[in-house]
Amino acid sequence: MIKIGITITEAKYANYPAWIKSAGAAYEIVELDWEKNNAADLMLCHGLLLSGGVDIDTQFHAAETKEYPLQPAAFNSTRDQFEIGLLNAALQAKIPVLGICRGLQLINISLGGKLVLDIESIGKPNHRAMNGVDHVHQVELDPQSQLAAITGCSLGTINSAHHQAVLEPAPSLKAVAFSLEDGIVESLEWKDPAQHGPMVCVQWHPERMANKENEPLSQNILEWFLAAAKKYQHEHH
Repeated sequence: MIKIGITITEAKYANYPAWIKSAGAAYEIVELDWEKNNAADLMLCHGLLLSGGVDIDTQFHAAETKEYPLQPAAFNSTRDQFEIGLLNAALQAKIPVLGICRGLQLINISLGGKLVLDIESIGKPNHRAMNGVDHVHQVELDPQSQLAAITGCSLGTINSAHHQAVLEPAPSLKAVAFSLEDGIVESLEWKDPAQHGPMVCVQWHPERMANKENEPLSQNILEWFLAAAKKYQHEHH
């Protein structure tokens, strides 16, 4: 059985395990839960999915300002610390990592990158979900990127539900996909993948895209992640 660790999120969590299980019965979900503080269970896993959720507490940012208009009523610094620890352990063990939305942002911050705390405050269009419906827009991929190789895409349509974004990629990362309407970074990957374990980070939500089974910016990412997990299992267990 291939085990995929998924971090517990406050909302829409069910989409993540359902997406993994759509690939068949060979996959078992391990819930990595900050309330249970079960980080040790990561070592049972063959892949780590860092899920979406509330903004990361600004104490973990290299941001100059610590307050912003769309700041949540409460951060969850316990979850943030728990997931930063999971990420560091996964990277050290070279467990395959998939970062989605907040997951991408957590990876970037953890590795020394910076975020835009409010996209609209820098004059960019809103990428937030409105009335429960994701924002939909086009994305352009770097044709030389790992992501372009995985998806076979240079252009595509994605769903957004975020108001923060990458300002500066971490030193070890590069931006490889950009919103066509405003240049917002939509994906990060390793500059030198040979030095690291497998990782894909996307700002959109592949686990809840419309028609995701036929959408390479969802399905191909899922297939890549599960293939990487299977390879990890074969090599380490």
